[in-house]
Amino acid sequence: MRGPSPGGAASASLAWSSNSGFRAAMIRPGPAAAAAANGRSWTGLPSVRAATRGPSRAGERATATGICCASQAVELLPALYPEIVVRDARLEDCWEVADTHCSSFFPGYKFPLDLVLRIDRYIALLSGFSVPPGCMRTCLVAVNSNSVDDSFSVECGDVRDADFQKYSLGRGSVAGILTIDTVADYLPRRGHLKQRRTGIAYIANVAVRKEERRKGIAKMLVQEAEARARSWGCRSMALHCDVNNIAALRLYKNQGFKCIRVPEGAKWPEPKISKGVQYNFMMKLVAKT
Repeated sequence: MRGPSPGGAASASLAWSSNSGFRAAMIRPGPAAAAAANGRSWTGLPSVRAATRGPSRAGERATATGICCASQAVELLPALYPEIVVRDARLEDCWEVADTHCSSFFPGYKFPLDLVLRIDRYIALLSGFSVPPGCMRTCLVAVNSNSVDDSFSVECGDVRDADFQKYSLGRGSVAGILTIDTVADYLPRRGHLKQRRTGIAYIANVAVRKEERRKGIAKMLVQEAEARARSWGCRSMALHCDVNNIAALRLYKNQGFKCIRVPEGAKWPEPKISKGVQYNFMMKLVAKT
């Protein structure tokens, strides 16, 4: 997980969540969210950094690069799940992206902390982060077009008030997410002036919903991320992967990533999710068209 949670004021009221059954706070979209209205792609979606991480079972532990469970059947039958489409996240995807992120990276968190994390992530998605000049960032989503669930809604204001409004935040269709950027926050700086690396796309926050795993969704997201990095003119891609996440390591190696040995004594930046988690730094060259 990446990036600090942005601040800023936002009005909130209560709503029902079909996933948890609890009331959730609705954040009224600000100018940044309004600019993405009318169905336009919301390509400035950021990632969010969490200071702590709750307990989870070993089999469910998520990493800075998410839980990636690609089935071998997908390699043999690439059209086995044709209903999955990968695209840029849109404004209406924000709550589902936040829910997918938190349920994958923090499966052990309980109410109310799990709700707070989702709201924090949701605010980050709506607010967006400014990126340095010349840098790019986008959030990709894998959408299951066969999934139909319009039951999640948000009620803003008092029902007795004339300003009472009801919004639908999602369709239950987001199966996986991936964030990619060229900001280079987690890449080692170069030169005596510690200059920012350029020409490298960094992958983070890869997560797939539990019920959608083993369909090759993570692989599809990584492949689309590579296509996006190529369109940005990047020469290579990088990521961090938990050394204990065997499925993710296998996926990335199959996609051409190789583990890069960190020089002894070097203090390369890496995600900070939980104490004791060790990462492999991996890179690959972006194939030219």
